[in-house]
Amino acid sequence: MMSQEKAYLVSGDPQQPPYPHNEMSYGNEHFPQQPPPYGQPPFPQAAYGQPPFPQATFGQPAFPPAGYAQPAFPQPAYGQPGFPPGSYGEPPQVFPQGPFQQPPMPPPPMMHSNVALGSPGYHDDVPPSYYDNEEFTAATFEDKNIRRAFIRKVYMVLTLQLLVTFIFVCVCTFVSDAKRFVRRTPWIYYASYGVFFVTLIALSCCGQIRRKHPWNLIALSILTLSMSYMAGMIASFYSTDSVVMAVGITAAVCFTVVIFSMQTKYDFTSCMGVMLVSAVVLFFFGILCIFIQNRILQIVYASVGALIFTVFLAIDTQMILGNKQLVISPEEYVFAALNLYTDIINIFMFLMTIIGSTRE
Repeated sequence: MMSQEKAYLVSGDPQQPPYPHNEMSYGNEHFPQQPPPYGQPPFPQAAYGQPPFPQATFGQPAFPPAGYAQPAFPQPAYGQPGFPPGSYGEPPQVFPQGPFQQPPMPPPPMMHSNVALGSPGYHDDVPPSYYDNEEFTAATFEDKNIRRAFIRKVYMVLTLQLLVTFIFVCVCTFVSDAKRFVRRTPWIYYASYGVFFVTLIALSCCGQIRRKHPWNLIALSILTLSMSYMAGMIASFYSTDSVVMAVGITAAVCFTVVIFSMQTKYDFTSCMGVMLVSAVVLFFFGILCIFIQNRILQIVYASVGALIFTVFLAIDTQMILGNKQLVISPEEYVFAALNLYTDIINIFMFLMTIIGSTRE
């Protein structure tokens, strides 16, 4: 070893002679490692001062993490391993969208209107006012006209019926021969009573008869004649003064009830159920009075009957006028006239019974 060092020093070689193989190591205490020159790293350096082995980027994963903030198109990363860098000048690669793509919202439906633009009924999206609604105004005006025509027709038919009945009553009251005839033939009275009930049931229960022209007018005429004969027959048993007073009171009561029913805000039609029950009770009360002949009982029966049919007159009047809980259709003018006629005639006969019984 000493001879080699001497030879190295004597020869003046710029480099140290190589050591024997595996003689120079970190753990050999006889041959310690020679320190490297100043400023030179212990490992051989590559070009431009970079190590021969690629160093991994600290804190940077090999692949970009997937997340909600990941862009739809991958951006080219320079110097990142795992993705080849894209060449300059080339367009970026296009990738399909993710599966969470929402479909486009459908456009709102178009509102089609039959009203022309700029017309009085055109209001864009604002609902039309009452005054610009021509269809509603026309329909309301037409309904009012129909109701008025219906009322005129009903009272015209009613006037003809009352005129026929008034003629029968006057004949049986002022003509002596007619008065004696009706008194001697009671079977005509009972026959007319039966005809009256048959036609009343037919017109009240059979809608096809009271709506079909001219059968409705024929049936109404038969009912009017039968009831007129019954009113004349009853009037023949009372004095002329009692009959005249009954006619006058009946006219005053009916006129007052009709005017009151037109002006009042109270709905009498809501009492229809109670009045129907009262009419049934009155019917059985009348049967009882046939077998019990008592003047006081007759007056009570007539008073209750006059009151009940006065209320029925108010109910039927409001049903004809309309705007209440119960109304009569404009097609039922025969049925409306029938109701008013029976109410008025029953009021007349009950009042005549009351007056005649009290004057005797």
